[in-house]
Amino acid sequence: MLQDGEKGVIIQRDKKNYAVAPHIPCGVVQPETLRKLADVSEKYGAQALKITSAARIAIVGVEEKDVDSIWSELGMKPGFAVGLCVRSVKACPGTTFCKRGIQDSLSLGLKLDGKYHGLELPSKFKIGVSGCPNQCAETCIKDIGLVGRKNGWMLLVGGNGGARPRLSREIARDLTEEEALELIHKIIEFYKSSAKPHQRLGAMIEKMGFEEFKAAILGD
Repeated sequence: MLQDGEKGVIIQRDKKNYAVAPHIPCGVVQPETLRKLADVSEKYGAQALKITSAARIAIVGVEEKDVDSIWSELGMKPGFAVGLCVRSVKACPGTTFCKRGIQDSLSLGLKLDGKYHGLELPSKFKIGVSGCPNQCAETCIKDIGLVGRKNGWMLLVGGNGGARPRLSREIARDLTEEEALELIHKIIEFYKSSAKPHQRLGAMIEKMGFEEFKAAILGD
């Protein structure tokens, strides 16, 4: 029996069938990809197609013997839905499509996805990019969140959902895209070197103190 994450699959409740979750960066998908997902799903008798909270489209309820063939026919990379890594980068439509967008969240989200998706870290890690303060990408409960404002990006850190939810906290604002990317790199590198195994970023910040963490990232 395959384990969670092995060959890019997720074991289902019945402990017999699996979900295949291809990577769809920031939830942007082309029509031909949708057709391919539908055709493969029907061919292998999937129980459902499920749009996930990470904006993936999972083919749910397939047999282990079909997993390799499904991946081969899809021709897509797996989404890192499990494991100690950057699991998802969620981005709202931003100025690309949304009338309320202030900053280009979709473009920045795709850059972050290309750089960090699947990166191994001490614990699971989620990033959100919202193009305005409405925070449709749920940036307030992401390990790292960016919120578009009139004067640039506000950077949030340390949030998470789950059984013990934690709101993220502002570490900087009025950032250019380049400044935001640089700070995110510093945060991730510091987290990689400082956190204990399975310790979320927010828990690490809480233990060391927010001001100490802020000083470590921004300097005195």
